[in-house]
Order: sequence, then C-alpha cells, then structure tokens
Amino acid sequence: MPRRGENIYKRKDNRWEGRYIKGRLPSGKVQFGYVYAKTYQEVKQKLIEKQALYRQQPKLFQTQNVHFYVYCDQWLLLNRNHVKESTLIKYRNIVNNHIKPHIGQYTVEQLDTVVLESFSHMLLISGARHKAGGLSAKTVKDILVVVHSVLKYVQSKTGTHCPSFQMIYPKQYKKQMRVLSKEEQERLTAYLLQEMDACKFGVLLALLTGMRIGEVCALRWADISVDEKTVHVCNTMQRLQQIDTHFTAQKTRVLITEPKTESSNRMIPLTDYAAALCRQYCSENQSAFILTGTEQFMEPRTLQYRLRKYTADCGLSQVHFHVLRHTFATRCVEVGFEVKSLSEILGHSSVQVTLDRYVHSSLDLKRENMNKLAAIGF
Repeated sequence: MPRRGENIYKRKDNRWEGRYIKGRLPSGKVQFGYVYAKTYQEVKQKLIEKQALYRQQPKLFQTQNVHFYVYCDQWLLLNRNHVKESTLIKYRNIVNNHIKPHIGQYTVEQLDTVVLESFSHMLLISGARHKAGGLSAKTVKDILVVVHSVLKYVQSKTGTHCPSFQMIYPKQYKKQMRVLSKEEQERLTAYLLQEMDACKFGVLLALLTGMRIGEVCALRWADISVDEKTVHVCNTMQRLQQIDTHFTAQKTRVLITEPKTESSNRMIPLTDYAAALCRQYCSENQSAFILTGTEQFMEPRTLQYRLRKYTADCGLSQVHFHVLRHTFATRCVEVGFEVKSLSEILGHSSVQVTLDRYVHSSLDLKRENMNKLAAIGF
C-alpha cells in the first residue's frame, strides 16, 4: 500500500497514478503533473525522477523576481549551436546593446504592451545607449523579434503562460534603392575595362551576374568553368566579431563559410561576353581568388573602398556594392527575364523576395508598357 503523502493512487481502471509539482504560475499557484503505470513501483520510480528534476532546476521553473536578462542569456546559450555564427553574433549584440540596458531589469510579469511600445519608441527616437540618433524601423523590428523569441522560450521552459499582449512592430516604409541608369552602367563598365586588373574584373563580373559582395570576395577560379560558362557560388566571406577574445587581441576576423541560405548556393550561367572576360583573365592557379589572382583574399570592406574610388572617378555618387546587384536584376526585368529563373540566379528563397526587393522598373519601361494600352483604344 502507498504511504500517506506520496500522492500515488490506484485508479478504477486498475492503473496507478502519481501526482507531482512541475511548476508555479506567476500568481504562485502550484501546477501539477501526472504519471501513470501498471504497478505502484513503476509510478513511484517515475515520481522520483520527476521530483529530482524539479529539485535540480528550481529556478528554471520560476518566473517571479527573475530579471528578463537572465532568460536572454539562457536563450543565447541554447541557440549557439543552432544558428550560424554571424546570426549568433547579431543576436548577442541586440541583447547586449539594446535589450539588457533598457528592459533587462524587468521581470517577465512586468513586460506588457505599454512597456514594449515605450521601448520601441525610445529606440526609434534615440537609438542605442551612448549613441545619438534613432534606429531604423527594420532594426527595431529585429530587436522586438528577439524579445518575442525570448518570451516564447520562457513560456516553453517554465510551463507557464507569459503575459498576454500584442507585439506591436514599427511600420516600415519601402526605401527606394539606387539603381544605375543605362548611361551610368555604360560609363562604369568602360572605366573598369580600361587598364583592367583582377579587382576591376571582379567588380564587372558582379555587375554581370548579380553576386553579393561576400560571394565575390570568396570566389576562386576553381568555381568558374569557362568551358561550361558557369559560376558556382558556394562560399561567402564575412568579417565577424571575435566571440572569445581571451586568446587574441583582435576584435574581428575574416571568415569564409557556406552562403547564407541553401538557395544562395547556386550555379549562375554566364553570357558569352562574361565568359569571354573570364577566359581572358583566368588564372592557372585554380586556388587563386578572382579579386587578387593569388591565394591571398581581398575582404569585403577593402572591395567596398575600391568600388567607391572607381565610382568617384566615373562621377557616380551613392553607389555601394549592392547597387550592382539591384542594377543587374533591373536590367534582367527590362529585357523580359523570366522571374523564377532570375530569383534562382540571385539566390533568393522565393520569387516574392525578388519582386519586392530587387525589381525596379524604370520610367521608360513603365511608359513602354502603358503604350501597349493603345492597342485596345486607351
């Protein structure tokens, strides 16, 4: 027979049931869990295991008087092996620079719609601590997404319901992206062809294929098949913060990894013109980077500086590397490129991303399409 106080009972269906404390609600009310077995001994063993787990992690199942920053640190710890290093660094910076200084001292019960709306407004107006100027709506939304993810983590680990409120994200306005006109593109192309070196060749290849700056920096001659007229984008280059600075004085390092998504690992067919350029400047050393012609790489920051000089010499302003990618996409649309193919060449996960962010119709193209209405009497 079970002893008094064990919370073990025999049910009418002849099974044994055991009850144990698995947590507490924010109000302090006890939450019970239940285990079942065919015999008393089996239920008792299950209860011992459940009770031991609760005793070993008493704080994990309590949300009262626990500051929000504690859960932020736990969430970062659990995500370190589930996301890319660059993503983890982004999360860590969001937590340390924005969340902890402003709402880290709150408990989960104190976080409500008013608190988070005030937090969001403060970021939009004044930005990060010790920095003047507000953050963009996109950046603030990224911060609130992390807050929401941590709150969901708290709910999953405590077995309790977080305060019920609606997460209000700031409204984002679509920013008009700079795209080179046909005349500007011709001017830049002519400049790059004059006394062309490996770096100028890489910039022109990016304009002809729509590759990202990190993908161009990580591209080696082994990734280009002149005979098949293809470029295999299988790596990207980034400069990342050092997470562990105990063994080095450097705060950042350059890292070559796989592309950001599965869709970004792709094969890009080359035009005859692009293939001819590759054949002309191809290096016998297949391990050489295309931007240097050697096994020493050029990092994205240096390439951005080079492009700034090139465009300044051409009399072009406000041209950073991503403008080349948008220009490529726009030229493709202007010649009637099939959107699904364009999306795969750009390495997008969906056609909608291509249409929303990279397709910029020129006034001439809009006028040309409007003129088609003349055929039906408009």
